[in-house]
Amino acid sequence: MAPVSVKRVLISESVDPCCKTILQENGIEVTEKQMTKEELMAEIQNYDGLVVRSATKVTADVINAGSNLKIIGRAGTGVDNVDVDAATKSGIIVMNTPSGNTISAAELTCALLMSLSRHIPQAVMSMKDGKWDRKKFMGAELYGKVLGIVGLGRIGKEVATRMQSFGMKTIGYDPITPPEVSAGWGVDQMSLEQLWPQCDYITVHTPLMPSTTGLLNDASFAKCKKGVKVVNCARGGIIDEAALLRALESGQCGGAGLDVFVEEPPKDRALVNHPNVVSCPHLGASTKEAQARCGKDIALQIVDMVTGKALVGAVNAQVLVSTFSPDSHQWIRLGESMGRVLKACSTSKEPYSLVHVTSLGESLKKSTGFLSSAAVVGLLTEGPQKGPNLVNALPLAAETGITMKTDHNDSNDRVACVVEISVNGSSHKAVGSVQAGVPVLLELNGSVFRQPVPLSGHLLFFKAATSTELLLSITGVLAAAGVELESFSASTASSGDQWYCMGISSLLGDIGALKSLVKEAAQLTV
Repeated sequence: MAPVSVKRVLISESVDPCCKTILQENGIEVTEKQMTKEELMAEIQNYDGLVVRSATKVTADVINAGSNLKIIGRAGTGVDNVDVDAATKSGIIVMNTPSGNTISAAELTCALLMSLSRHIPQAVMSMKDGKWDRKKFMGAELYGKVLGIVGLGRIGKEVATRMQSFGMKTIGYDPITPPEVSAGWGVDQMSLEQLWPQCDYITVHTPLMPSTTGLLNDASFAKCKKGVKVVNCARGGIIDEAALLRALESGQCGGAGLDVFVEEPPKDRALVNHPNVVSCPHLGASTKEAQARCGKDIALQIVDMVTGKALVGAVNAQVLVSTFSPDSHQWIRLGESMGRVLKACSTSKEPYSLVHVTSLGESLKKSTGFLSSAAVVGLLTEGPQKGPNLVNALPLAAETGITMKTDHNDSNDRVACVVEISVNGSSHKAVGSVQAGVPVLLELNGSVFRQPVPLSGHLLFFKAATSTELLLSITGVLAAAGVELESFSASTASSGDQWYCMGISSLLGDIGALKSLVKEAAQLTV
């Protein structure tokens, strides 16, 4: 299933030409154009997709201007230049290419480690000045030294295996990668408090987030060996720049290799100009191979998504990953339709306080997430205008004060979805399934339908006691309004108030005409 349709894509900065070629070969119109923020805001509404590297700042203003935007693709790792929260609220998928520049970033890290150990850049510049200062550039071997790797993802792993070949001992820290996994490629994990005092060299490979901002600071440097050397090819700000400068000036830090800065390019040149700093202008992904790989990866990821093959690299839409199975589309339709039915049949207009979605049956074990999102889409959609989608449904639900609850029961003997809502102190419940590829409603508020109700077309629900005269009266109201009865499903119960459903040719102009005949009535189009 393809959750989105992408027909026009804007590439707003220099991306490898293969990106444009792949998109065009798959029927997507591509415009390549570098522009200012103002120009981008003026034109972004004309595109379904946007592909960027790191220079384009995709702010909330840009996202809000992109009324038709469905996908933002970052041809590289990290999405620091994209306001992911704003994109999520707007229902826009954000994806990156996490493995595209792994090797290039790892190799640059290793190059900086070697440059710091042997003062290679400084010696080169000295030679170019006509000098021959052998004693000035006395270095140190990497062999036998301890390298601390903070962040043991793809790049951290590649750095570890390369530097082990130099005879370095590799230790590390990562709150996500299990210690037994990193041990498999030669890295002994420990806490940061244990790591700092052991390292001769430290390299960081984490995302930039509140928990990693200023990870190496005055307090951290104080716990390190005197003369420790540090490398940052990840994101500016992980190492506190002011603290680093103080550590360099005091000798607590013996050298730094920096490819990234808080401000790029940096206006404050104190670090760049320090004699013990080797700096680069953010070259981690600047290889022909990395750029070709990232351009190819982001294009193929977009094509795979549009063609319904898979969703890879999404950073804010994990709920969609399991929607690419062959039959997921009908289950998504079911969840949304059940939400719409419950919205129509809950007479109170107060905000929903609880939405509880339960999937039944082994085959729906991985579907509870998108069923929940789909149900919320149905509950929160107002009219035909652009409303919530699977990407932003749950954040919007949280914003409106809805508590979400999900469950799965695979011991049940049927495959179905149960949606319960609480609104203004009362609860409403629907049970549905997919039969022969068609979403159907099986139960509504305790009334079990004799014939499953196909959730398509115009539907009229009403609650009343069983009565032949009642049905004749209702069909009379329909006939008077020029509305034809196309299908009818009654409850299996023979007494008491029950819910009924009629498939009708068009919605009634005035559903109030039924008020004297039934206790409750609702109509909708699905």
